[in-house]
Amino acid sequence: MPKQYNEKHYYIYIGTNKTNKVLYTGVTNNLLNRDNQHKTKFNNNSFTAKYNINKIVYYEVYTCIRKAIAREKQIKAGSRKKKIELINSINLAWNDLVSKYC
Repeated sequence: MPKQYNEKHYYIYIGTNKTNKVLYTGVTNNLLNRDNQHKTKFNNNSFTAKYNINKIVYYEVYTCIRKAIAREKQIKAGSRKKKIELINSINLAWNDLVSKYC
């Protein structure tokens, strides 16, 4: 189905730090901006700033915010093992997907 001009996109994503030790799951409507916020520690008191979340290693795209939030909650409720399996399903090297493609 072709993308509609006014169609909004919502992203659920998993971010990590340089050593891939900490995983963070979030939702946003602007993945590039959110990636930049994490990299620049836009909110100094946030979890992502404290644990140096600076690369996005997994994401999914939705057109319905309710579905995106439901999926974010589902991923957050899952085990670390499940999150690692998700990441590995599309990104075995755990590359920064946003920097790589944008």
